Amino acid sequence: MATYEDLTAACLRQGVMPAVVPQLKTITLGGAVAGVGIESSSHRQGLVHDTVLELDVLLGDGRVVTCTRENEHADLFFGFPNSYGTLGYALRVKARTAPVRPYVHIAHLDYFDARLYFHELEKRLAAGGADFVDGTLFAPDKMFITLGHFVDKAPYVSDYTFDRIYYRSIPARHDDYLTVHDYLWRWDTDWFWCSKNVLAQNRFVRKYLYGKKRLGSRQYTKIMRWNSRMGATRKIERLLGLHSESVIQDVDIPISRAAEFVKFYAREIGLWPVWVCPIGPAPGGGNFTLYPMREGWYVNFGFWDVKRTREPHPAGHFNRMIEDKVVELGGIKSLYSDSYFPREQFERLYGGDTYRQLKSKYDPGNAFPGLYEKCVLKA
Repeated sequence: MATYEDLTAACLRQGVMPAVVPQLKTITLGGAVAGVGIESSSHRQGLVHDTVLELDVLLGDGRVVTCTRENEHADLFFGFPNSYGTLGYALRVKARTAPVRPYVHIAHLDYFDARLYFHELEKRLAAGGADFVDGTLFAPDKMFITLGHFVDKAPYVSDYTFDRIYYRSIPARHDDYLTVHDYLWRWDTDWFWCSKNVLAQNRFVRKYLYGKKRLGSRQYTKIMRWNSRMGATRKIERLLGLHSESVIQDVDIPISRAAEFVKFYAREIGLWPVWVCPIGPAPGGGNFTLYPMREGWYVNFGFWDVKRTREPHPAGHFNRMIEDKVVELGGIKSLYSDSYFPREQFERLYGGDTYRQLKSKYDPGNAFPGLYEKCVLKA
């Protein structure tokens, strides 16, 4: 339950950072291992679970087992990521760190064509050199690759923790400098761009109602959970004659098919901006059975908004469309979001017989729900 905010602060005092620091301060280390964690160092380090060396897992019968890549519980080590608490809970995680320098110099490179964009991204990934790589798609013809490099000195540093909004700076400037701390948390203040949904991008509301201390993922999460319970937004949409569906997804697509995904997304979903983050082979590698990925570069697309239409659609219409496309393109999606897979397809994609064997071995009493029950049926 250690948050990345606390973990990263402790690491930075030692001149290092967790090898992968997910974008939001409130994400916990155990949650990022049991789920799927990613950030702009993932082109070098892989996903959060790729950085893990050892973990202690609390099982449903009260036992605690220590898992490594090579000991008698290696099957659980490789089966724990993407298990979402259905096999056990992480009590202790030992994971890699990476050295840091005081500042990060970032460059935003603009492109107007998806095929060229991903061709150039793949070239830069193969060449190496950048400490951090991510990107932002503002429209099908307005795309940016952002490259970050550690530096010891900076001519200035930008502050995106109050008056200024980070994502708006991307198309506005080519170069920028941030402290390493502020770079790692550049997305948290505005929850990428989702702060608009809680009026935090309105200047008056931002300054006088939120204030600097209440900007960030911790506060926004409370508001969104309240809205989910009370249904305030749904009631307003009904009065306006709108039908809405939350489209909150992170999907990983092989880079060779990434332009195809953008074409589909622009045609069928069209919620902008979209975050892009490449995932590369991790040091040490490993076959994580519940989140299988092939060799080669993947691109994560993150999009978190509400699709509103005048015409009604079946529940999960747009999310199911995305799932079908991800499978068609040889990709995989994170399960923290709403999922609509039929059971047979889900099991084929996320472990199948291997998961059942893990469940039988480590949770024979079914103290925890099954993965399909928890992530699709929400049981």
